[in-house]
Amino acid sequence: MEPGDIPGVLELLKEFAEYEKLSEYCTATAERFYAALFGADAMVEGLVARSGDMLAGYALFYPNFSSFRGERGMHLEDIYLKPEFQGGGNGKAMLKEIARITADRGFDRIDFQVLDWNTPAIEFYKKLGAVSNDEETHFKFAGEAFTALGT
Repeated sequence: MEPGDIPGVLELLKEFAEYEKLSEYCTATAERFYAALFGADAMVEGLVARSGDMLAGYALFYPNFSSFRGERGMHLEDIYLKPEFQGGGNGKAMLKEIARITADRGFDRIDFQVLDWNTPAIEFYKKLGAVSNDEETHFKFAGEAFTALGT
C-alpha cells in the first residue's frame, strides 16, 4: 500500500462497513490512516489488490503477541474485496502474502475476528485451515468508557 491508495482504501472501507452493518462506526479519515500507516509512529501495514487501475480490495494488519504461548504474530484487522473480485483467489493471495510477511519476521500466527453471522467469510477461513476460539469474547474500551478509564 502506498499513500496515494488511502482515498481508495477509505472508499472500500466504507463498503465493508456497510456490508458488516457497522457504517455508523466508520469515522476513519485520510489523515488518521496516513498517520497509522506512514506516520512517524506508524504501526499498521496494508496491502491492496488491483484490477488494472482500480482498487479491488485491501488488507490491514499489525503485530500482536500471545502471552500464554509466547508467540508473536499479526492481527489481521480487515481484509475486504469488492464482491465482483471475491471467489477468484484474490483473498487467498492476500492472506498468503500476509502469512509470508509474518513468517519472514519469525512470527508464528495470524489472529483475526469475524462477525458470527458472516458465514461466507467463516467458511473461507475454515477452508484455508483457520480455527476459531469460541471460548473468548471480544471486549473494548472506547468512547466515554475509554476517556473515563484514562482519567
